[in-house]
Amino acid sequence: MNISKLFGKKKTVYSFEVFPPKKQSSIDTVYDTLESLGDLSPDYISVTYGAGGSVRENKTAELAKMIKEKLKIEPLAHLSGINSTKEEVLTVLNHLKELNVKNILALRGDVSKDSAPVGDFRYAKDLIRFIKEQGDFRIAAACYPEKHLEAKTLEEDIQHLKEKTDLGVGHLVTQLFFDNGNFYDFMDKIRQKGIHVPVTAGIMPITSKTQIEKMVNMCGARIPEACRKMIEHYGDDPIAMRDAGIIYATNQIMDLVANGVQGIHIYTMNNPYVARKITLSIGSLIYD
Repeated sequence: MNISKLFGKKKTVYSFEVFPPKKQSSIDTVYDTLESLGDLSPDYISVTYGAGGSVRENKTAELAKMIKEKLKIEPLAHLSGINSTKEEVLTVLNHLKELNVKNILALRGDVSKDSAPVGDFRYAKDLIRFIKEQGDFRIAAACYPEKHLEAKTLEEDIQHLKEKTDLGVGHLVTQLFFDNGNFYDFMDKIRQKGIHVPVTAGIMPITSKTQIEKMVNMCGARIPEACRKMIEHYGDDPIAMRDAGIIYATNQIMDLVANGVQGIHIYTMNNPYVARKITLSIGSLIYD
């Protein structure tokens, strides 16, 4: 299945993200999570790029195989290039071919704090170009409604995004955001720049104060005042914070769907309870 073609067939494409277990853990440790998510009938499930982004210890392909064969759901395998050689990436691509996993989310990846980048794939566009040369893969890419942390301006970041989509990217998945206004402004800007591929909105439910502080530091997402007050009020009560975060994410999604968003991608943090609560609340909005 070509995931990108779903956007022309469905009102709203609905998907989840999961991450592989730590390198010392068995893949079976996430099986219950996958089964619970599979019961919610997402259109696809994306799998992040292993523990620490290492090719040698990567379980992304193994988890993608489980999703495809046991759940009968299409996987979207993340692939990061910044700390990999061409030979290492080619090894991963050949493995994915063997497993009949054809959909890839091509990412530059995070620069390692412990070592300098290898240098074969300085940017995501370099990885995209290389993947395109290796056969019949369907490539998605990331985008940043509030710009990538390393970009000087949003306009500069959108120009880099145009370079990626011009290489044949089929659809885009956004970084998490908490203010829908930023997403709508971003969509207007990229359409004006001639980027017309489908865009799915990445939503991360805030389930703990510590979690969101860490994620915001990593990606630079801004916290709107209403969200900030929610965290301040409920942050020290884990259950109340989780439930408030689910409600906030649900309201975000309802507004996005009402405004014609093409896809919703839930960053589940391997928490099927949160994904289920949101899905039950919005099911009638997204399922045809």
